[in-house]
Amino acid sequence: MTMQYYKPEGAFSVGDCMPYGHGEVFHLFYLLDQEHHQGRGGLGGHQWAHVSTRDLVDWQPHPLAVALTEDWEASICTGSVIHHDGTHHAFYATRKADLTQHLSHATSRDGVTFTKTAPNPFASAPEGYSPVDFRDPVVFADASGRFHMLVTSRIDDYPLFDRGGCLLRLSSEDMENWRVESPFLIPGGPPGYACIPECPDYFHWNGWYYLVFGLGLQTHYRMSREPFGPWCRPNVDTLGNAMLAVMKTAPFGRDRRIGVGWIGTRTDNRDSGARQWGGNAVFRELVQNADGTLGTRFPPEMMPGGHTAIAPALEALTTGVGGTAHHVEADGRQTQQVAALGPMPADYRLRVQIRPGGDTARYGLGLRGWGNYATEYYLAFEVPERRVLLGEESIECVDGLDRPFDLDVVLKDDIIDVCVAKRRCLINRVGELKGDRLFLLCENGSVAFDDLEIRPLP
Repeated sequence: MTMQYYKPEGAFSVGDCMPYGHGEVFHLFYLLDQEHHQGRGGLGGHQWAHVSTRDLVDWQPHPLAVALTEDWEASICTGSVIHHDGTHHAFYATRKADLTQHLSHATSRDGVTFTKTAPNPFASAPEGYSPVDFRDPVVFADASGRFHMLVTSRIDDYPLFDRGGCLLRLSSEDMENWRVESPFLIPGGPPGYACIPECPDYFHWNGWYYLVFGLGLQTHYRMSREPFGPWCRPNVDTLGNAMLAVMKTAPFGRDRRIGVGWIGTRTDNRDSGARQWGGNAVFRELVQNADGTLGTRFPPEMMPGGHTAIAPALEALTTGVGGTAHHVEADGRQTQQVAALGPMPADYRLRVQIRPGGDTARYGLGLRGWGNYATEYYLAFEVPERRVLLGEESIECVDGLDRPFDLDVVLKDDIIDVCVAKRRCLINRVGELKGDRLFLLCENGSVAFDDLEIRPLP
């Protein structure tokens, strides 16, 4: 069972992911979605699916961890799992038919079979907070042993128009009786849904505390030296681009954290199509930089290795390029230079070291291209702007694009996944083009593509 880019069969998809590390086992709970949030008449109808692994390679499927068992349960929503005193505690939200959201609790001795506790639900939105925005609980213990719960919420009477999205904090001595405290974070931003922090994640890692949450589904984070803040917003406060939705993380092995989110499907299979809710699971390994800021890279155990490497034929489309299938140089100081490799398989993994010249402004790869550079998905590296683009998706403030770096690209079905220098990732879903050429290009500068390795995927 392969979990990177996993999607259940048929009309089902992967929704919000809830990774959980305990001992040597890495668990993934996720919302089993049907018809893109259309279960139970559009109320969601979600349930917690469950798989686990000891090595990120071999995965064991389990029965539903938290299922719909009552008529009043319109959807089992996102939450988290914490282990305490020999028991695994799953906290989650339950949506009712009137759209109100309420907190629920289930327990397990083995981490597989969970039993809902009474009362169910055990808490609803307190006065002054929206009853239809009260979900996604995450629970942690402080140094004294007291428990804290962060809940996605929205302040009703907030001084700024429709910007009261917050993480509300509750506290407890026993995980049964909860007291409402003050908001833990009010991130601000545009009015409406985009300012409500969803699917929060909280953890301590090598001297830093991290608070991760989604805004408009995109994953953001804050950092602090203290467990309750003040929270610092880093210059790059996102973990990936917008197509990777609401990533949450869990520990794995020694000093590693694995994040899991989902990439939605598109409504019309075109670049401009809107993203539907739910899709394929996407795994990332977190990178902690020297200053405490975070990045992401491909988890090496989970990436497709592919078949034997191939050496497609090289064609110089312009006079300023040359080389072989494994080493291509382009000199386009005064114009654009393009080389083509082909024929290429539909799905493959490409690894290469890119070595730009000191004066290079823009270079990149044209994926699934056709003809003499007629069409392609342009994976562009814009040096002055410090930006990487793939279709309409991009990541900003990418350092080191003027120096040699390793590039890793996976093309699988309609997903293109990119890792830059083992520290920044970019993913998109682009299914329209089917060309069998790979273009290597440079604009206003020079670049070398060294140690090109292309392996077809099964």
